Amino acid sequence: MKRLSILILVFAITFAFFIITPGLLNKPFTPFPQLKIADVLDLFTPIVLVPLYYLLIYFGSNQAPSLKSTIVFLVFAVLWVEGQSMHLAANSIGHWLSELTGDWIYEVTYFYDEVFSHYIWHLGVVTLSALLIYRSRKYSFTDRSSRLLVESIAGIIYGFTIFIMGIEGGTVPLLFSFSVLAAITSLIIGWGKFKHLPLLTFFLVGYALSALMFTGWGIYWGSFPQFSHLGWI
Repeated sequence: MKRLSILILVFAITFAFFIITPGLLNKPFTPFPQLKIADVLDLFTPIVLVPLYYLLIYFGSNQAPSLKSTIVFLVFAVLWVEGQSMHLAANSIGHWLSELTGDWIYEVTYFYDEVFSHYIWHLGVVTLSALLIYRSRKYSFTDRSSRLLVESIAGIIYGFTIFIMGIEGGTVPLLFSFSVLAAITSLIIGWGKFKHLPLLTFFLVGYALSALMFTGWGIYWGSFPQFSHLGWI
């Protein structure tokens, strides 16, 4: 159980790093200045995170994934990778099209960068989360338990990251609604058994926090403005 707790924390920290850090690395990549450092870092995002997702599938419950579960995982992972890679390419190209605002080339690139790719990518995030929640509860660790401290800390990191993804990615309708649904569902199906459900507890804390943060943000601003639109990044 300790191994799973550490894995959950590693996943949360790594997820936060690859989601948040690229937005802060806007300097040119010296060997090829047409790219930004963020573009290069983003190349490694699916390479690192998708295997971590699979480790959570494999170790996050009391039963190894069946062929059916593996196929479902692969479908959801493809959504994740397709959206992220689409965003990476369109975003990198879009940096050089600001003077073409209003032109169809700019509009198509913007659509792939800021709308379509984000929703496909974040749909992959929520479907993988749903699969992990389902397997965690169905195949719970009835003979082992966790103190849940590490999982709770990891959940806080994850929830904060999901909030940032939704706000800056413009996918609040998807991530806010899923956060509420996932938090309520996790609370109901895990009630009284959380010590045997470390992965479920992680997602409960994470999505409950992101739901609260989305709510607070919406109340404070009266809408859901992106950080970049506020001039914060």
